[in-house]
Amino acid sequence: MSLNKKAYKRLLQIISFHLRIIKAGTPEKEYMEKTFAVAGMSCAGCAARVEKTVAKTEGVNKAYVNFAAEKLTVEFDENMTSAEAIKEAVARAGYELIESSSEKTVHLSISGMSCSACAISLEKALLKVKGVTGASVNLAAEKAAVTYNPRLTKLPLIKAAVDAAGFSAVEAKTEEAGRADIRKQKEIRALWIKFIISAAFALPLLYFAMAPMIPGLNAPVPRSVDPMANPLNYAVLQLALTLPILAAGYKFFTVGYKLLFKLRPNMDSLIALGTTAAAGYSIYQLIAIALGAHGGAHRLYFESAGAIITLILLGKSLEALSKGRAGEAIKKLMGLAPKTAVILKDGAELAVSIDEVEPGDILLVKPGEKFAVDGVAIEGFASVDESMMTGESMPIEKKAGDKVFAASLNLNGLLKYKAEKVGGDTALAQIIKLVEEAQGSKAPIAKLADVVSGWFVPAVLGIALIAFAGWMIGGAGASFAVQVMISVLVIACPCALGLATPTAIMVATGVGAKFGILIKGGEALETTHKIDTVVFDKTGTITEGKPQVTDITLLDENLNEDELLTLAASAEKGSEHPLGAAIVRAAKERGLALFETEAFEARAGLGISAEIAGKKILIGNQKLMRQFGVDGLGDAAVAFAASGKTPMYVAADGRPVGIIAVADVIKPTSSLAVAELKRMGIESVMLTGDNKAAAEAIAKEAGIEHVLAEVLPGEKAQKVKELKEQGKKVAMVGDGINDAPALAEADIGIAIGSGTDVAMESADIVLMRSDPADVAAAIRLGRSTIRNIKQNLFWAFGYNTAGIPIAAGLLYLFGGPLLEPAFAAAAMSISSISVVLNALRLKRFKRN
Repeated sequence: MSLNKKAYKRLLQIISFHLRIIKAGTPEKEYMEKTFAVAGMSCAGCAARVEKTVAKTEGVNKAYVNFAAEKLTVEFDENMTSAEAIKEAVARAGYELIESSSEKTVHLSISGMSCSACAISLEKALLKVKGVTGASVNLAAEKAAVTYNPRLTKLPLIKAAVDAAGFSAVEAKTEEAGRADIRKQKEIRALWIKFIISAAFALPLLYFAMAPMIPGLNAPVPRSVDPMANPLNYAVLQLALTLPILAAGYKFFTVGYKLLFKLRPNMDSLIALGTTAAAGYSIYQLIAIALGAHGGAHRLYFESAGAIITLILLGKSLEALSKGRAGEAIKKLMGLAPKTAVILKDGAELAVSIDEVEPGDILLVKPGEKFAVDGVAIEGFASVDESMMTGESMPIEKKAGDKVFAASLNLNGLLKYKAEKVGGDTALAQIIKLVEEAQGSKAPIAKLADVVSGWFVPAVLGIALIAFAGWMIGGAGASFAVQVMISVLVIACPCALGLATPTAIMVATGVGAKFGILIKGGEALETTHKIDTVVFDKTGTITEGKPQVTDITLLDENLNEDELLTLAASAEKGSEHPLGAAIVRAAKERGLALFETEAFEARAGLGISAEIAGKKILIGNQKLMRQFGVDGLGDAAVAFAASGKTPMYVAADGRPVGIIAVADVIKPTSSLAVAELKRMGIESVMLTGDNKAAAEAIAKEAGIEHVLAEVLPGEKAQKVKELKEQGKKVAMVGDGINDAPALAEADIGIAIGSGTDVAMESADIVLMRSDPADVAAAIRLGRSTIRNIKQNLFWAFGYNTAGIPIAAGLLYLFGGPLLEPAFAAAAMSISSISVVLNALRLKRFKRN
């Protein structure tokens, strides 16, 4: 849960608390919960001492210290104590308290990581920096999110820690999207160049090394480099061809050995050790040949070192390309915003950079152009494509008073609009930020891979040494033992483990954004796939949230529907009631001309009275009619009320002339959404403050069997909690400020895009289309993603579980083949690429 989400949840809990006071008439104890960072703790005893000291402070209800995170959470009565008093209590215990609100989070672009061991190593290095309270490194996105206290450390010190760990960092926000893409393309180009250079030398190396060894091949080999006739020339040629390959892969050695000496070995360390062992042993044999031991020509492994470097460079190049495809969604979002805008100044059109637009500026957008910033239309009419935000391809008509959004496309028409949100405040910028944070997040399922990766490389080093020693003791000889050790070191790379989860999350969140389904991180994705109950708020979620005229019943044969609606709408023109507004809207939709109102009076809880064209008009409920002695109402309204509609009687000069039924109609896709959820084995529940009869009528129309009606706004979160206590995994779908506590209480909160900012902040998923059918799509996406992650982890674990014993010679021990180092390198590269390609299959996900 983000800090903003916590803050909004707290705000709305206070609102709910006051609602309960109004309802119950008696106040109840309310505590403020706040989290602080604590500096100076060195053991669990320190944490216990802080807890006890703070808990004894007057006004404190509870105190809890998380020693690992160096955080103190306190529940206290604001009327009896304060944050300053808690700070003094911590100081008495011998430590320093810092409010968490003073913490900052910086996002860094990291270069130099090659496997999940790098990510784990970097996380540990960052967490050792004094003042850093949190660090999360994403291998697939090559990003690190670091939370720190600026009073205890600074950004340069954090970057220095990254450099000391063997990597380099650039603050993500200072690196423009275009420049980041250029940097990435340069890295990929450099990898391809290194691969081409190494391949150019590896092919002849393999030819000269392998051709004489393959019986019956009869490949032409010059006598000058024939291993039988001139073994020394043969060995020197191989060394000459191997050196450029080792130079092309120099980073494996510089980074690998640097981290090895720091006792933080990674994949590069394994490759460096494997190729060094192959090349070093071969140089030893070359020296032996020069001294007269010509049999060493058959114990050279130069081709293994060359093939390993070449194949791994190929694998890295393909992996980088695939990872680039995983992040395509965010690149497309970043490329949507226009670079210029047209501002109206003193009646003249002025083209300016988008960075120069300020709130309050009047802008002009012509057909075929994109809106530069968020704003509100003030003049004109246009048909606008907002698919970049909602995923909905159908254009939307915009006129004065309508909201417009940056990067949406004006298909036709001319529109003037006033800038409201610019730069990082636009809806598009917020979506990009949300997707970036989600792609950089970790799912709980990734913890297993992190734990394994943390000890994996040291374990492999141990296994390689044991295998070497075992075969030496078994009498296989040094040449055989070296070959086995090289194969073990090269095949056992934790890359696949490190890429399994983040790559799938990157693709899934990008696909979701494309369809207008914004998912706030890996944890939300993982929880979504477990959902078995979806609770829908009624108004604005299941229904349109805007009352509409549904039926017109005539009680006077001298009037037709249009005449009745004209009378009623003319009277309701002066009313602010939503039901009256629905009648006025219905008349305008029919193009009816309204009369001037000569007198108007709103009667609270009853309706209105007005005088129109010399007639005294009454519109309201039965109580209003009885109050004015209007009889002969009939029983038509009974059927309306039973079906969830609100009947409004219309009387003219003391005679009933008709009934207009108004209702908040359900969205066209609500019943489809409920049916789809049912097909997926998920129960739907409707939650509303409406009376039971009206609620059940709407629920029946939507296909919902379980209804929680007459629920006060402050009780919604409690109803969700009760469902969770029954063992259900609950998703709450809502759009209003009174839904926010329930959204926060649910296992997954889903906000409808047309809702309030508070609801969206409290939610884990935001549906930009305001379409309940997207609830099922979001859950299906979560299920598909977790299934994909499990497949990736299965193959990654399976590959290493099977590959290491085979490389160590297990099959050979029982008469099977021995895995050559070159094949081990190929297998390692294929494992990483296969995991990324499997994650990319999520791009085929369909919303419907």
